[in-house]
Amino acid sequence: MVTRNEVNGELVLRFDGSRPLSAAVVEELGALCDRAEDRREAGLVTVHVTGAPPADWTKGLAVGLVSKWERAVRRFERLGRLTAAVASGECAGPALDLVLAADVRIAEPGTRLRLASVGEATWPGMTVYRLTQQAGAAGIRRAVLLGAPIGTERALALNLIDEVSGDPAKTLAELDGVMDGAELAIRRQLIFEAGSTTFEEALGAHLAAADRALRREAKP
Repeated sequence: MVTRNEVNGELVLRFDGSRPLSAAVVEELGALCDRAEDRREAGLVTVHVTGAPPADWTKGLAVGLVSKWERAVRRFERLGRLTAAVASGECAGPALDLVLAADVRIAEPGTRLRLASVGEATWPGMTVYRLTQQAGAAGIRRAVLLGAPIGTERALALNLIDEVSGDPAKTLAELDGVMDGAELAIRRQLIFEAGSTTFEEALGAHLAAADRALRREAKP
């Protein structure tokens, strides 16, 4: 269930990754995004994630539902508000997807990230894409090919998480009011595009963003 902190407007979702992927799981994330996109609300969007799906989690699963989940995660990844993920325990499958899609990633001590399994191999979903984009093929090869878990020390080294903390609330409090939502979304998009465009192709978007920033700063 999505809850709202009445003090600072933070939206919070506590996500149980031990549940098999279902329409209800997709709707849960969709409800968070709906609330986050409501312009009457502002503040940090936080997901607390833990859990790994059971061995038979793909039983009865159809690719159509997988597509809906991937689109929901992409929607979360592109929200016009700062997002944070707090991971604890074993995080695999959809729980790991949300960690990798968040702007700020905090792991509690003892957290392990890993891909969900299907049969004798790892799940070939967009988790593989995000891991490779963010940490490089060499850094995540064992995790993807062998299903090796990624502990907090390794995740920090690969920049998959930003910090390990026994008191995530302290870090979350420091993020309150960091940046205007629209401006944050623009800068996030510039990051997304930087890895797939040339300097010449990217220049126009960066100049437009710079012009917008200058105009905002010049307003009385």
